[in-house]
Amino acid sequence: MAEQSAVRVGAGAVAITTSTVLPVFLLGALSVQIGAELHFDPAALGLVVALYFGVSALASLPVGKLVERWGSRRTSRVAVCGAAGFMLLTGLVPWNYASLVAILLCGAWCNVMGQLSSNLTLARSMPEHRMGLSFGVKQASVPLATLLAGVAVPAVALTVGWRWAFVIAAGLALTALAAAPRGSGPATRDRAVPEDRATGSLAVIGAAAGLGAAAATGLGIFLVSAAVDQGVDPGTGGLVLTLGSVVGLVMRMLHGHLADRRSGAHIAFVAGSLLSGAVGLALLAVPGPVTLIAGVVLGFGLGWSWPGLLQYAVVRLNPSAPAAATAIVQVGVYAGGFVGPIGFGFLATHASFTVAWFVSAAAMLVAGAGVLVGRRMLVAHRVAQERRSASAIAS
Repeated sequence: MAEQSAVRVGAGAVAITTSTVLPVFLLGALSVQIGAELHFDPAALGLVVALYFGVSALASLPVGKLVERWGSRRTSRVAVCGAAGFMLLTGLVPWNYASLVAILLCGAWCNVMGQLSSNLTLARSMPEHRMGLSFGVKQASVPLATLLAGVAVPAVALTVGWRWAFVIAAGLALTALAAAPRGSGPATRDRAVPEDRATGSLAVIGAAAGLGAAAATGLGIFLVSAAVDQGVDPGTGGLVLTLGSVVGLVMRMLHGHLADRRSGAHIAFVAGSLLSGAVGLALLAVPGPVTLIAGVVLGFGLGWSWPGLLQYAVVRLNPSAPAAATAIVQVGVYAGGFVGPIGFGFLATHASFTVAWFVSAAAMLVAGAGVLVGRRMLVAHRVAQERRSASAIAS
């Protein structure tokens, strides 16, 4: 019975996260059809996606506090209904690029709330021996949303039009309400103790994670273009991207599975993944099929497989306020999603893809080192807490 409950909780987290992250990936998948009607080019698409993650970064902290106050039962439903409503508006309203951007940016908070409410659900309802795997599976919702968006192109956009794709997606998103959590109401005062949170340490880890996210975003967005620039056939480049997505999906779940079997050091493994992923990004700068495949496997399999493990580690370290704590880290990740595409595209355009990959590798290397610094600060914070508690008991 307990295992069935854990499966339901995990499936609900995946459903909520997938439905709330779907709008931005659907826009990317349908950008050819939407751009042809609303008259914008790939550069404009990159700008709106960057702005979307920028707004998400600004919304993360206040939304995190709201999720802690209202609980995941209410906020998960608000996030799903909001995402469905904004997708419906996207299908019915836009008459030009500006109106499309306005709708997408106004709905960015839905993704943030969906992510954080799912984190709170898993932290409060998932058995401890399954929590690591559950966060890994939850983060698999991102490639799942990408898959659904890709299917929408031939199945809907090329048959009845891109607007219907958003309308249908809005209806599908509402089905996630059936999987929304039944428990995890608002936190009580004795459970939410902000003084226990190592905010400075989390901010350092969040900044490092943002740098790692900025470096990793080039993988999914520019990999095929970079491969073609090196003389690889576009079809082959697409297959390599698919390989990387599958490897990343599997590694995210494997990270979670292994975390359940460890007693700690999860943030150290995040740092190790970033440092190893930097090697993969550097390999992508070297022409040749062997380095391309090796770089993709290392880049996706390690350099971009750590978000779920990081969220799990932060939740374990901050059980009193998991949504608010992960919100601090998510600010950095969303900020990385804003800076990454713009920076990589600028370097690729004005220098070369080789330079862009090497700079990304250096950024991921620094990110790994930054996570280690944040981990050391967390350890110091915990030691200081234990000393204060011991002194209070002694007195």
